[in-house]
Amino acid sequence: MNIQVFIVNAFTKNKAGGNPAGVVVEGDGLSAGDMQYIATEMGLSETAFLQSSASADYKIRYFTPAAEVDLCGHATIASFALLVQKNVISKDSFTIETKAGILPVRVKEEKVFLTQNNPAFRFSQQFDKKDIALSLNISETDIMDDLPIEIVSTGLKDILIPIRNNEVLQNLQPDFNIIEEISVKHQVVGYHVFTLDTNTKANAFCRNFAPLYDINEESATGTASGALTGYLHKHRLIDPARTSLIFEQGHAMKATSEIISRFKVDSHNKIQTLEVGGEGIYLSSKWIEVQ
Repeated sequence: MNIQVFIVNAFTKNKAGGNPAGVVVEGDGLSAGDMQYIATEMGLSETAFLQSSASADYKIRYFTPAAEVDLCGHATIASFALLVQKNVISKDSFTIETKAGILPVRVKEEKVFLTQNNPAFRFSQQFDKKDIALSLNISETDIMDDLPIEIVSTGLKDILIPIRNNEVLQNLQPDFNIIEEISVKHQVVGYHVFTLDTNTKANAFCRNFAPLYDINEESATGTASGALTGYLHKHRLIDPARTSLIFEQGHAMKATSEIISRFKVDSHNKIQTLEVGGEGIYLSSKWIEVQ
């Protein structure tokens, strides 16, 4: 059986950069083993498989080259950008069934937005700054003192690490073996490392490392951007009048990506809804044979 896998760049900035994802539009009938094989053969950070759903417009399963994950922001953006550009869909609001729950997707002009779970901070792990610094090959003083290293999730758990300045961030030389060990210990996907020291309209520059899932680094991470939104809001680093943020990722990979986060708060200043999105550009396709 030959399966067509579309390659779509998600979170592009001005039609360039972004993070490529694989998208299988006709995923019905594929076993988990088939999907894992295809994702491994593609070698992209994630491949999304669209299937029929009894409870939503689509069911989507997400696989890295190493394992299935509950949710992937950039692969969702890629999937719906592809459906728009192939004229498969015409409406602008959808629901998707994922292992992280049933989530809304909204298409607006050339951008796709995925509503994520509200940020969760119910994780009590304490981090040794020395270990985190060692894993990133930096000094402890390069990590901000007045902000915590913290696990946050909007569907996937990441360790958020605040770095003092952009020069340090872009010159990180991570030890992926240590990051993998720390990820296993704390049961997270990986690191989302960021700085508020930017020279563009972006609110933060970011890098994401997930070697536990065979993704040493990726150039745009949707779920972690949702988590970062929650982190910045919790620690009062967002102007209370703001309802949207812009993150840039991928500079060190020469694939600058732009990720837009939009949110609403309730009367208690708690995030009530959160969506993350951006552009997606169809690139090409590849056929994979499965037994």
